[in-house]
Amino acid sequence: MAFLKRIRHLWVLVLLLSFGPGMGSGIAASAVNDLVVFAAASTTNALGEIGTLYEARGMGHVTFSFASSSTLAKQIESGAPADVFLSADAPWMTYLEEKQRVAPGQAQDLLSNRIVLIVPVDSPTKAIEIKPGVSLVAALGRDGRLATGDPEHVPVGKYGQKALEKLGAWAAVKDRLAPMKDVRAALVMVERAEAPLGLVYATDAAVSKKVRVVGTFPADSHAPIVYPVAAVSGGKMDAAKQFMAFLKSPEARAIFVKYGFDVR
Repeated sequence: MAFLKRIRHLWVLVLLLSFGPGMGSGIAASAVNDLVVFAAASTTNALGEIGTLYEARGMGHVTFSFASSSTLAKQIESGAPADVFLSADAPWMTYLEEKQRVAPGQAQDLLSNRIVLIVPVDSPTKAIEIKPGVSLVAALGRDGRLATGDPEHVPVGKYGQKALEKLGAWAAVKDRLAPMKDVRAALVMVERAEAPLGLVYATDAAVSKKVRVVGTFPADSHAPIVYPVAAVSGGKMDAAKQFMAFLKSPEARAIFVKYGFDVR
């Protein structure tokens, strides 16, 4: 435990150097009685609003770190100063349980989501019926790539690969991917028309006016998309439990729903 505390202190210094004075003030407050929450990139908008509400209620300040669940899990494994972890899939939470960074059986399923196909808002591509035998080649064009999270480790890419495999469409696109570090990076690729087609969560598509949804994957084409949340071992357990309880409050649930999540 002493080793983990030393690693945590080193991570605080890294965050201070990386993000400058603004981030530094948040981490300093966290060292006293506030929280650091590591959360999947797809929850950025919703959690940002929830964090503001949480602070307005006088319950404490929350410093968020948003990235791919895989990246965050690896950082937590290395001793990053997180108090709460919100993952976009269960396997990365299980990974931390196995590494004894989250207590086994403590994680709670909080949200669910869907995966969709998006195109730049001005794209000539219309609706794509996503069914067995669907082809994405026409939408990709001659040299275009499908932007999504890297299927090797990013949850949205893993869900997408499984869905496309089941639908018989993976073989035609697996060598035409633009594998990104997280789902928001994939969204940006399509927003900038640097990729003609993207596979992202429905909630990510909903926050952008620069893309259009052209198809929604059937729920039975992939495993359920579930977001578990848990307190991180060695963090501030009481404060973490208070924040997780707030995430299930009517006010927080309404915000999640507003951004397109299904609450559990």
